[in-house]
Amino acid sequence: MTSVNSKDNATNLTVLGIETSCDETAAAVVCGPANKRILSSTIRSQIDEHTEFGGVVPEIAARAHIEILDRIVAGAMHEAGCSWDDIDAVAATAGPGLIGGVIVGFMTAKAIAMAANKPLVGVNHLEGHALTARLTDDLAFPFLLLLVSGGHSQFLLVRGVGDYERLGTTIDDAIGEAFDKTAKLLGLPYPGGPHVEKMAAKGDVTRFRLPRPLLDRPGLDMSFAGLKTALRTQAKKLEPVDEQTICDLCAAFQRSVSDVLAARTKSALALFKDRHPDAEPAIVVAGGVAANQEIRRSLLAAADEAGARFVAPPLTLCTDNAAMIAWAGIERLQLGPVDDMALSPRPRWPLDAANAGVLGAGKKGAKV
Repeated sequence: MTSVNSKDNATNLTVLGIETSCDETAAAVVCGPANKRILSSTIRSQIDEHTEFGGVVPEIAARAHIEILDRIVAGAMHEAGCSWDDIDAVAATAGPGLIGGVIVGFMTAKAIAMAANKPLVGVNHLEGHALTARLTDDLAFPFLLLLVSGGHSQFLLVRGVGDYERLGTTIDDAIGEAFDKTAKLLGLPYPGGPHVEKMAAKGDVTRFRLPRPLLDRPGLDMSFAGLKTALRTQAKKLEPVDEQTICDLCAAFQRSVSDVLAARTKSALALFKDRHPDAEPAIVVAGGVAANQEIRRSLLAAADEAGARFVAPPLTLCTDNAAMIAWAGIERLQLGPVDDMALSPRPRWPLDAANAGVLGAGKKGAKV
């Protein structure tokens, strides 16, 4: 284990963050916690490389990270106006994610940390999302997090750095995955989420009544595979579908997802108030799906109805980025000793170890 040893690091740290868990290659330099600032944040998307395949191809993603990561890091350092003497530590995503990409980013971070003689922090990608609101909105613990992305859909109780409890999750498809599959089914381009939202804006939300899965059951778990199947059934009945029908199906699908999330958010906030009656209730939404404006409006309405604060970081910090990784590194460094070079990247890494096996496990570890 290594300790941070530099000038005034009891009050302020400057950390280089690296993120390569999926198809964004990102680096950032962040300063805090006494004077929170994002000094630079560089993100290079791989959408063009994966569009023809209709989804992220892990091998292509890993090769793209290898080709560009050094330049992305150099660009972030240049934009921040920092030399290596100004950097107190290097933080990088160590999982979960596509293991090829995670290895590229984390091994690069190890090499930089060793060459520059800096501490290394291996960050859980989900923890990066969980702590972003503390960077952008100075949010105090505890609070609720709704993480909605291509790979994750879960409610988390965030009690502190490293202290998380998963309250509910999807039992099948993640929301972003369901959006992408729906788009593909309807012949819309990848990535599916933005295209479904665009078509939904022109659709009649009342034409089709799609299910709201699991809302007749207690708890906070969710399901979206059946919703996607119901949409496919409707589409097949009307084949060949015209553009207006596609718009109407997208509108119905998006409304169903929004209704499920709003209902579960109300239940999650009620549970939060029971657990922490003296805390100000707050719900944070993060992940790529948080960019969907109808979903944001439904969650804001649910929070208002429950008398809770609604926090949505800027869209650039909701999707995968390195600023959240650098900030999570700062939060970790404030607790004391950090990781050593023996830490290994991992494809699976649940935030809530107590419920790690809720979706199964295996040689790679428990699923998230």
